[in-house]
Amino acid sequence: SHLALSLEFIAEDRNEKFWQFVDTVKELTVYKHGESVRSYYNLVIKKAGQFLTDLQLNLLKFALSLRSYSPAVHAAQQIASDEPPPEACPAFVSIHGQHSCSTKDIKKLLKAAAGRSKPYLYKNDHTYPGANKTDVPVVILYAEIGTKKFTSFHKVLSEKAEQGTVTYVLRHFVANPKPQKMLLSGYGVELAIKSTEYKAVDDTKVKGHATHAEEDDNDEVQGFFFGTLKKSHPELQEQLVELHKHLLESTNDMAPLKVWEMQDLSFQAAARIMSVPKFDSLKVMRDLSQNFPSKASGRVAVQRFWRSTNTWNLFSQHLSESIGVHPGDGELFINGLHIDLDVHNPFSILDILRGEARVLEGLHNLGIKGELQGKLLRLPVNTVDDSYALDIRHPAILWMNDIENDPMYHSWPTAVQELLRATFPGVIRQIRRNFFNLVLFLDPLQEESVELVKLAELFYRHKIPLRIGFVFVVNTKDEIDGFSDAGVGFYRLLNYIADEYDLSQALMSMISLYSRVNAGETLSADTVTAFLKKKFPKASPERILGVESEYDDRRKDGAVFYKKSGLGALPLALFNGVPLSPDEMDPEELETILLQRIMDTTTAFQRAVFMGQLTEGSDVVDYLMEQANVVPRMNPLILSDNRKYLDFTAKPGDLRSSSDNSFWSFILDDDGMTAVTMWIAGDFETVSGRKLLLNALKHVKASPGVRVGVIDNPSEKPWEDKTVLYRAIWASLITQKNKAAAEFVLKLMKEESSQLLQQGTKMKDLLMQGMDVDAFEKKFNTLEVDFIRSQQLFCQDVLKLGPGQRAVISNGRILGPFEEQEDFTVEDFHLLEKITLRGSAEKVKASVKQMGMKPKHASELVMKVDALLTAAPKGEARRDVHFHKDNHSVLRLSPRENEVFYDVVAIVDPLTREAQKISPLLIVLSQVVNVRLQVFMNCRAKLSEMPLKSFYRFVLESDVIFLANETVSPGPVARFSELPESPLLTLNMITPESWMVQAVRSPHDLDNIHLGVVTAEFELEHLLLEGHCFDLSTGQPPRGLQFTLGMSQDPLMYDTIVMANLGYFQLKANPGAWTLRLRKGRSEEIYQILTHDGTDSPADAGDVVVVLNSFHSKIIKVRVQKKADKISEDLLSETSESKGIWDSIASITGGGSKKDDGEKKKEDVLNIFSVASGHLYERFLRIMMLSVLRHTKTPVKFWFLKNYLSPSFKETISHMAESYGFQFELVQYKWPRWLHQQTEKQRIIWGYKILFLDVLFPLAVDKIIFVDADQIVRADLKELRDLNLEGAPYGYTPFCDSRRDMDGYRFWRTGYWASHLGNRKYHISALYVVDLKKFRKIAAGDRLRGQYQALSQDPNSLSNLDQDLPNNMIHQVAIKSLPQDWLWCETWCDDASKATAKTIDLCNNPKTKEPKLMAAARIVPEWVEYDNEIKQLLSRAEREDAAAAQDHAPSPSRHQKG
Repeated sequence: SHLALSLEFIAEDRNEKFWQFVDTVKELTVYKHGESVRSYYNLVIKKAGQFLTDLQLNLLKFALSLRSYSPAVHAAQQIASDEPPPEACPAFVSIHGQHSCSTKDIKKLLKAAAGRSKPYLYKNDHTYPGANKTDVPVVILYAEIGTKKFTSFHKVLSEKAEQGTVTYVLRHFVANPKPQKMLLSGYGVELAIKSTEYKAVDDTKVKGHATHAEEDDNDEVQGFFFGTLKKSHPELQEQLVELHKHLLESTNDMAPLKVWEMQDLSFQAAARIMSVPKFDSLKVMRDLSQNFPSKASGRVAVQRFWRSTNTWNLFSQHLSESIGVHPGDGELFINGLHIDLDVHNPFSILDILRGEARVLEGLHNLGIKGELQGKLLRLPVNTVDDSYALDIRHPAILWMNDIENDPMYHSWPTAVQELLRATFPGVIRQIRRNFFNLVLFLDPLQEESVELVKLAELFYRHKIPLRIGFVFVVNTKDEIDGFSDAGVGFYRLLNYIADEYDLSQALMSMISLYSRVNAGETLSADTVTAFLKKKFPKASPERILGVESEYDDRRKDGAVFYKKSGLGALPLALFNGVPLSPDEMDPEELETILLQRIMDTTTAFQRAVFMGQLTEGSDVVDYLMEQANVVPRMNPLILSDNRKYLDFTAKPGDLRSSSDNSFWSFILDDDGMTAVTMWIAGDFETVSGRKLLLNALKHVKASPGVRVGVIDNPSEKPWEDKTVLYRAIWASLITQKNKAAAEFVLKLMKEESSQLLQQGTKMKDLLMQGMDVDAFEKKFNTLEVDFIRSQQLFCQDVLKLGPGQRAVISNGRILGPFEEQEDFTVEDFHLLEKITLRGSAEKVKASVKQMGMKPKHASELVMKVDALLTAAPKGEARRDVHFHKDNHSVLRLSPRENEVFYDVVAIVDPLTREAQKISPLLIVLSQVVNVRLQVFMNCRAKLSEMPLKSFYRFVLESDVIFLANETVSPGPVARFSELPESPLLTLNMITPESWMVQAVRSPHDLDNIHLGVVTAEFELEHLLLEGHCFDLSTGQPPRGLQFTLGMSQDPLMYDTIVMANLGYFQLKANPGAWTLRLRKGRSEEIYQILTHDGTDSPADAGDVVVVLNSFHSKIIKVRVQKKADKISEDLLSETSESKGIWDSIASITGGGSKKDDGEKKKEDVLNIFSVASGHLYERFLRIMMLSVLRHTKTPVKFWFLKNYLSPSFKETISHMAESYGFQFELVQYKWPRWLHQQTEKQRIIWGYKILFLDVLFPLAVDKIIFVDADQIVRADLKELRDLNLEGAPYGYTPFCDSRRDMDGYRFWRTGYWASHLGNRKYHISALYVVDLKKFRKIAAGDRLRGQYQALSQDPNSLSNLDQDLPNNMIHQVAIKSLPQDWLWCETWCDDASKATAKTIDLCNNPKTKEPKLMAAARIVPEWVEYDNEIKQLLSRAEREDAAAAQDHAPSPSRHQKG
């Protein structure tokens, strides 16, 4: 229902809004019955309007027309059905697995709930925003929102959630959903013109379809409005129909064009589009591109300026250089975001529009208009860096070596250019520069230190160009004895040696000292003393190690540096300043990791040298430390990527609005405009609160350009004497000049001041020189306590702080609340400012500066814009695509004034497939949102063939459509009218990637459409779940691994096999929550699932739960591993198949018999695979099946590719199966998105014949025979199945060469094929037998797909895809040549050999071009008998169906149309 969809739309905005909306509409369905559909819809929209802006409301209408939230509502329905719902229950609660229909039982069920396990909650579940405790029972309510029953449940549950006694989750559920299906939109339909070289149309008539077009009466043809004419002249009905027909035919004839007429078509179309009034031009573009084949003759002369000027060429060159767009390409940009139409569909574009709406409305509300909007949007917001680095230019680091100055490196070259010299891969260049720096933070007493020191020495000894430094973190007490504390003793010894000799000598000694420590022990004071005595017998141990040591200077430096840096636990290493993670610190791993880092960083340096950023004169270490990722300290709180922001864009008066300036005054050091605004929240009557503000002020002194605001968050209710400090701060801020106020507050915050105040000193005695005392006194004594109360509320409601908690807000980003002991130091403020500036504040400031506002307002705006931009989710970079003002080839439409607008740029050649899609999309976009549109006509010159060979419709509406009688129209459909008479057309559905659609109703042949009224209904049958699977231990895809998908009630509903290309797998599913498991049998015995991503259950949960709740593609990643005892087993090995693998694939149709075949031995079955499209080929296919059955005694199972079968074939196949006693199964596979797409239907079908053999059939099928639909079999195919393939994965018959007069047409005798095949034969793909076991074992499918991917990029290769590919791969994947008599066809074989033929194929004859039907009757005498037999069977079946239908005629229900 529209209500449920609107709820989902609002939920995506914010959870609180969703629940407010629920409260508003909780009894809305009462109106549903009394009102017309239209007024109910308007009521829902009106209610939603209270929570949405105008822009969002338009997006809601668009979402409702697209039904883009239907899957979310259906998913909830499916989850409910899996509960399963109690009988006859309009709404129910599920409490930890127990159900009830009545509010009365809730108490009882909650009592023991804690003992039962909690239910799974999903990311998109609606949880009531109550007290949000985690340890309370979860109550899930399944109900239809808006009904009475819902309201009574909601009242009880929301109260409990407010009190925090339950977690309340709401899911949509309708007890008795109506069976009618809804029409979808968001897809394209193409009628492509077929080549009619070989006539392939069935002559059987479609019965019972009149051809007059009553639907299109109101059409206008060549200026005549037939709807109006028929109304006003009812007596001329017949003649008008004739005239209508005549005009249609005269407009629609397609005369072929001459080549010279074609050259400029693209420019002519563009000129035509530019010459009509602006508001019509998009419609003209749509009309031209979508009906091009019939428009081509009505051309316009190209206007002069289009060709004469050269600007167009220059511009297209500019485009190709700046954004890589060439003439003829089609691109779409929304606010600079690139929308790739191969990937995006209307559903994902709606999501992009919604995401952009937040930022656009925010900027609009902040008063940012016009050009500036685009400028700010395009600012590169630096996203969070994963690898922050610490500055290593610090005196506390003791460097063991220096590559640039140490004599041992003198022979190395110093030029940075050396980096660009070629070397063998894996060789580290020896250059006398400190490119690579390793700093080790060590506590000499830890046992890990021993190994790390040895490793450092190893690098040093092998002359690896790595500069190594140490920071020793030892005890910092003042009076300490080195004879008892080994760490201190160690440090003093080191200092002594460094003094006597030098530092590197000292570090060398350290290494020999450590070599005395055994593995697994730590350094002891005795070892240190013994070492000293042995190496330096003359030295006095007391003077060096004792309490009064002379070698104790700078002992604390290391510890202080370590503490300030904010790094984690010791030991630690920094590589070029970037900390290594604790698991990389394992000495065994570290060596490889460091070498890898050196390799990786080398490439970055090479780029810098190449780009001229790093020159001979640069100091490499300085260059490294000036990079954007270098920070003064590491504070995970500031650097983490999980960030919360305030929303400043709400309209004033809104609770969350922090934009009314009543309590913002700032402490500044100067009057200029600042880029960073920090607010300090805390209780300044406490020590920790004062310390926080004090640190902030110290930072401001050191770094001007920050404003600091103060928010009081008292620990208890404020009254006069408890707020002295706070009133003093405010009085000074409001009445004093910046400098004076800052100094005074700084003084106030020092502990001695507060001690004086507590001892009774008066505030006025603390005032300082240069303050305006009277103004201060007056304000100080009159400040209201309410003022503080309002700030306390702000802290509680907006910042979500408890009383007295501290937080820092930097340009709207909230850090905190801090823990009691947590310190936020001056260094942290410094880091926070740096990170904030680097995000986008600095760049926003530069843009705002140009607006020329007063500094105070400008600073305010910078803060708000920065908060808005950095809070927005990070997408890809935005492109700046702009055109010259006077460019004649750009169509410009201006937005409505003073409203939020989207900046849309389209670059398109009006006569391309892209234009067919982009033009209707732009029309709808401009109806849904306010756009500033620029369309650049990106024409191709010198066309040599027809640019478009298809008619196209894109089904998309901007709002729900109603009929005149107030009911909803049946929905959006694709309608083609005014098509030309002559061509033969074939229908293609172009749907979003994750849709699997099939034709469900059409008596017509959709592969061969001739004009007349043809209707077809398609149904969205499944949504696709795709994934990639890898074996963690090998990193390879586990070929042949099987997954199953199901629900808890029915675990095996769909299954699939993993292929080696990218570890790809795909499963059919529908909206809902699904469980993915390994298939019982070998998959489950050998493997286990370890982790998974993109799924909806925790990554380590054993059950992989996947929720499909949108029309978007869902792609998951699964990592598996072999079980410990199965390491050596192979999935595809020849060992005995375990029981359970032969369970028939969940039989897709009633065709497969579902016996439990695991017990018995495999039965002897002939598996025959075939594909067909169009009624004629389906007629041939039935005859082929009959001929197979006539010649074998073995049971037969047919496998058909479901994707292209007509509805009538699918209806009648089961009748045939019954009469002739065979099994059948329909298999389908969606062409994977990463595999090069074919656009022509015939070639797609050819692709299916060869590319997916390893994944189309269950693993249990070990041999399959492909038989072309137009073949007639005269032998027992069992012979072919049992033929020895001699180790080849498949066998094909070579082309005959006995018919000599056809030699001219044997293309494989010359040129490429002759040289490629050498002495091998060229094989025909009409009949082949595949040993699937062998095929999978040698990964033949993956090799074929790989080769196909490489060859198919060239449009001229693989002209007969299914035949050329295996022949091309003959050297990699062997072909067993079958005996010649397995396939006879008249075109290539002589008449003599026909007698022994085992199958006869009706090959096309390039010489005579004889139609197939005539050829069949002439060549194969038995063909006609078979044909008649099947005709009788079908008409008998039709009579039975008709009789059955009359016995129980159901009420007609509409089917979902694709």
